Amino acid sequence: MTAMNNRPRRPIGLGEARGATSLGLRAQDDLADAPLPTSGNHLAAAVTSPSSRGHAARSPRELSNPPSTVVVTAKTSPTPVSSTPPPSGPPMPPAGPTAEPTEPEGLRTLVTELALVARRTWPQLPSADIDAAVEAGMYSAATEAAATSHVGPALGSDQPDTSGGAAHATTAAVAAAVQRHGLPPDTATPVDWSGFGTVLPVIAGSPGAGASTLAAVLADVLQLHQLRVLMIDPADPPRSGLLAAARTQGAWLTQPDPHIRIRFSWRAQAVLARLDTALSVIAPGAVPPPRWWRPPVEELHATVVDLGHDPWRVTAHPLAGVGAWLRRGTPQPRPLLVVRPSRPSLLHAEQVLARLAPWVSCAAVTAPAQLVVVGAKRWPDGVAGAAGRRVTALLPDAVFLPLDRDVAAAGVTADVTPPKLRQAITPMLHRWGLLPDTAGTSRRSHTRRRS
Repeated sequence: MTAMNNRPRRPIGLGEARGATSLGLRAQDDLADAPLPTSGNHLAAAVTSPSSRGHAARSPRELSNPPSTVVVTAKTSPTPVSSTPPPSGPPMPPAGPTAEPTEPEGLRTLVTELALVARRTWPQLPSADIDAAVEAGMYSAATEAAATSHVGPALGSDQPDTSGGAAHATTAAVAAAVQRHGLPPDTATPVDWSGFGTVLPVIAGSPGAGASTLAAVLADVLQLHQLRVLMIDPADPPRSGLLAAARTQGAWLTQPDPHIRIRFSWRAQAVLARLDTALSVIAPGAVPPPRWWRPPVEELHATVVDLGHDPWRVTAHPLAGVGAWLRRGTPQPRPLLVVRPSRPSLLHAEQVLARLAPWVSCAAVTAPAQLVVVGAKRWPDGVAGAAGRRVTALLPDAVFLPLDRDVAAAGVTADVTPPKLRQAITPMLHRWGLLPDTAGTSRRSHTRRRS
């Protein structure tokens, strides 16, 4: 007992954190090393003990403890094996290295080659952009294979530019070109947002939460109060929630790279800026930084940014690309977190806030200060109690956007959003000082008429 107590303590592993005891793990390992039954040859051919292979498979506990520390022995009785003949069909392949298929090795080779090509475009290319380039190359390879084998439709002129297997190189090159235009110097330097007015990033707390709907409602309320508004949708075009928010697609373009453009259109009196590209995969670093989204207008009072397409990636790396709209600066952005009135949505939102928490702690980004619930007038019974501690802090001031069946069915269109949605969000904008004091103006007008 003394020798065991004097052994140095090692960190608790994942299995122990989940309640797995050393007794259970050792018993499993001993069972794995037990000899196989001699009868039932078809079972013995399909399963072999670790000691009979070229390299012994060892559990995490065996890798951390030397064999001399084994103190538990599992005693098992022989397992009866049925004499039933093997099922019909092709025989099971023998276990061991000879049974390993060749496809995974070829897949690893292809992924390695694609990553090497991506790295050659720019040595400082972030790993997230390299991963996106690999995805583009894999998609290109699958598309060409489908066209060659006639499994799927052949590539046409309206398909993404993946011909020649160069999609991965193009994806990496675009990300490198955009980032060469300049990245933030560090996380501590505040961003100058004065050219955009008040920045309102809308983050989806869960899939399909309604971030695009809220972005359209915010823009409509602001422009109906005679404010100049910029709407930004930095999502991949096929994933855009504001694709039909303008009646016509504008011809006004700006492009930091020939493969990445920003198209400006009009939604009534608000400017709508959307990402426009033919690339099948857009690397995070290929999304133009905020300064490219500023239209040449005299003044902007507010900028509404729809960040609902990929909150998991945005909150993981909010220093560049789409996440740059969360950067701390002057005037301070006011991020909004959108959820549905359901327990799963609140659980997802808690994870999004937890993922963003380290960046908030180092003062790199601004934490969401407003919770908006889309599709209800109040919390259903038992839903609010499922919120985690981060979401719970936002519950008292939550704003509810009631369900509108037309918007729920058609999404955001070029038509103005329904009045009941605008009325639900208007008091919040008044509290933030983004709307003029119409009540005070009407009182002054009434006083002048009486005099």
